[in-house]
Amino acid sequence: MVKLFHDGGDMMWPLLAFSIAGIAIIIWRLIVLTRAGAASRSVVKKLRKAITGGDIEGAISVCERASGPIAVIMLAGLRRVHRGPESVAKAIESAGTLEMAFLERGLIWLSTIGTIAPLVGFLGTVIGMIQAFAAIEVAGEVEATLVAGGIKVALITTATGLAVAIPMNIFHNYFVTRIDSLILDMEESSAHLMDVIEKGQSVATEGGGVLI
Repeated sequence: MVKLFHDGGDMMWPLLAFSIAGIAIIIWRLIVLTRAGAASRSVVKKLRKAITGGDIEGAISVCERASGPIAVIMLAGLRRVHRGPESVAKAIESAGTLEMAFLERGLIWLSTIGTIAPLVGFLGTVIGMIQAFAAIEVAGEVEATLVAGGIKVALITTATGLAVAIPMNIFHNYFVTRIDSLILDMEESSAHLMDVIEKGQSVATEGGGVLI
């Protein structure tokens, strides 16, 4: 591997840097999203039970004890239940925007690495071919030994660029799918809370009291 790295030429260094950065981002995001997903599954069940029963204080307590984006978003909305649906919706939207930014952090770099790595590999290919033709020009004749070095550089850098880009794109798409799943849970929980608030207001208006 070390010999192949050196045979690949100067373009192998940026590809190595991209690889290290990409792996670090993948590990980081895996940890964050795995924790968020595990926390969300537990919170959603408890929240739905509490909200359906009209136990807003109990729902707030669930969110305060839990972690993860759903707990943060729902807590922001639940604390404003007594201010009406519009206030709850705005609070959920604001908290959701911040949590989305947190969940998507680092993905732009993963996508960028997946896009740039093959281009750097192709740049190495061009450099290798230039070296091959330069050797032919100096020698004045075409021999396999003259062009082998340049072609080797071209093939190694191309293969390395693709080897770096493929897993980056796979994990980027995987993370996007995981985030979409979390967003769906957030939207369902938020919609459920809004339904309960609206029904509570309706009953309060008809009966002259306050349900929530």
